[in-house]
Amino acid sequence: MTSDKRLTSSGFFVSPEAPIRSDDPVPTPQAAPPDILRCASMELVVTDLAASRRFYVDVLGLVVTAEDETTVYLRSMEEFIHHNLVLRQGPVAAVAAFSFRVRAPEDLDRAVAFYSELGCRVERRAEGWVAGIGDSVRVTDPLGFPYEFFHDVEHVERLAWRYDLHSPGVLVRLDHFNQVTPDVPRAVSFMQSLGFRVTEDIQDEAGTVYAAWMRRKPTVHDTAMTGGDGPRMHHVAFSTHEKHNILAICDKLGALRRSDCIERGPGRHGVSNAFYLYLRDPDGHRVEIYTQDYYTGDPDNPVVTWDVHDNQRRDWWGNPVVPSWYTDASLVLDLDGNPQPLVTRSDDSEMAVTIGADGFSYTRPDDGPGALPEDEQGEYKLGHQL
Repeated sequence: MTSDKRLTSSGFFVSPEAPIRSDDPVPTPQAAPPDILRCASMELVVTDLAASRRFYVDVLGLVVTAEDETTVYLRSMEEFIHHNLVLRQGPVAAVAAFSFRVRAPEDLDRAVAFYSELGCRVERRAEGWVAGIGDSVRVTDPLGFPYEFFHDVEHVERLAWRYDLHSPGVLVRLDHFNQVTPDVPRAVSFMQSLGFRVTEDIQDEAGTVYAAWMRRKPTVHDTAMTGGDGPRMHHVAFSTHEKHNILAICDKLGALRRSDCIERGPGRHGVSNAFYLYLRDPDGHRVEIYTQDYYTGDPDNPVVTWDVHDNQRRDWWGNPVVPSWYTDASLVLDLDGNPQPLVTRSDDSEMAVTIGADGFSYTRPDDGPGALPEDEQGEYKLGHQL
């Protein structure tokens, strides 16, 4: 039995999942969508392969599965498929593919039918687009993002038990992507037609959706849609087991005199409840190190809605968000390898409604622990009615 929208003691709202409404929705095809298991890999184009290899392998500790003069295939310690990250030398730093694993080979047929009905460009290669992956489909989706779907994959050794290889900041899984799009409601509505479920979102009092987190695996998200000029990639995220692993990465970066790679954090998000650190690689691609979100696999998992004016949504401790986190993101490519043109967001972005970088007055609930007298309460309250 589901409940109506209600305010929690922590100040955000929870409610049953409902379709996100858009004034300009992407049509829903008659064809069934592919059954997506999880985000599985990202292909990044980098301009200096040696520098990127040093960052992801020597600093962050990802494992090299295979490499040649133009490409490096990397995986996290607990992964058993060939790779989670592909670094490919190229002229422009960008994302070539957001890759998802599907449940069965037949889901590739479904992907072709689903996207073809939408009029999207679809290409299929029986031998795969990259090493370690077999039959796969790549599309440019209606939002302008390059997606890849695959099932057949080469298995490699899972290094979970190889503690002799684990660093203090060991990265164990690819966790999620974050995408920048000019029309968040349209993007979320389309992803829901693909079978993604919303777990959390950010709204204002008028119901404008500024960002939404969506999942296929039973965590907070496999991808998120964030408002801004797009299509672009905001970040790719890898998980650690504990927050002390993230602190160890910070210590290592300091010892290597590479603390300038740290863009934001460490800290704890309100959204997702995860501990985080944001880094920038040598090309400026943003990488999040992420841990300790929560289980979302039940069919009646409630959606958490945050007030855009709540300064704890992005950082639970209330720390300001640096402006670059709202403005900078990676280009994405079409299937020919050309950068996609950007569409400017027409609605207010989340950055546009902030004070400074993210400096809203500290917010408290009207009652409960930490409540202020009414005459001392700020303009915005934690849990502002949406």
